[in-house]
Amino acid sequence: MTGMPVTGAWRRVPAIWLVLLIVTAVIIWRNPSFAEPVSLLTFLKRSAPLIVLTAGQLFVIVTGEFDLSAGALITTCVVVAAKVSAGDPALTWPVIGLLALLGAGVGLVNGLVTTLLRVPSFITTLGMMLVLNGAVFLWTGGSPTGSLAPEFRQYGRETGYAVAVTAVVVAVAWLLLHRSRFGHLALATGGGTRAAALSGVPVARMRIIAFVISGLSAVVAAILLAGFAGLSKEAGAGYEFQAISAVVLGGAVLGGGRGTAGGAVAGALTLQCLFTLLNLLGLEKPLRDTVQGVLIILAAAFAAYRLRKEQ
Repeated sequence: MTGMPVTGAWRRVPAIWLVLLIVTAVIIWRNPSFAEPVSLLTFLKRSAPLIVLTAGQLFVIVTGEFDLSAGALITTCVVVAAKVSAGDPALTWPVIGLLALLGAGVGLVNGLVTTLLRVPSFITTLGMMLVLNGAVFLWTGGSPTGSLAPEFRQYGRETGYAVAVTAVVVAVAWLLLHRSRFGHLALATGGGTRAAALSGVPVARMRIIAFVISGLSAVVAAILLAGFAGLSKEAGAGYEFQAISAVVLGGAVLGGGRGTAGGAVAGALTLQCLFTLLNLLGLEKPLRDTVQGVLIILAAAFAAYRLRKEQ
């Protein structure tokens, strides 16, 4: 009888999927109704913004950079959509187009400042986060006004739409990273900037495109989040750190050169499952933030250890 031994097959399964399986099993043990189809689909709907944002953050990280402005961009998109459309259904698609331009523009600025001016992306995107948060506060006076039309909110409110949009984003991310020349060049960019440049890889262009992808993913995440969370001045608060956590948990290496779309999705789902479990246990948000910080440190340490071991 031929084939891969069972133990060998298990070793090829990324660890994050096993962690996801264990955490899900614990949730079902604590709350059996979680295993029902309706509950699982609702969970996927609420996980959709993080999954989409994580897919965009993945491209930035594999090219060796960070994007800390994604959460602020989500908030900005939600506030702009409500303010501009004022609940008018006829403005749904024009507003979505405006948000796409905003997301691409923010990503482009992040990329240009990081590559042409050679400002570390950590500083660049931290500055952009402060700019966006300040602009939203000045524009709204700290109290966002306007409303979101049902036609705008349906993509995040209705489970079918949210799951479908997320599936499309994940599929595009997987094809782009693992089945295209762009993905090969992106991984090469993060694997070694100097070596990639000497090999003819357009390093600056790859990083700029990665930031634009991250900006557009924040726009999609904002639309999905607005669907079930509505208008809030803190709509995207903390999402940038959750996305980075998910990417690292999924096996990507901080510094670039390694990462998979499947691992990033598993990381996002695992993080969302952990938050669900902490809520079931009655633990408060500060502890959830502590757990997230510990996970980032442990995941980064494990990734660094694995990389050293393979060298």
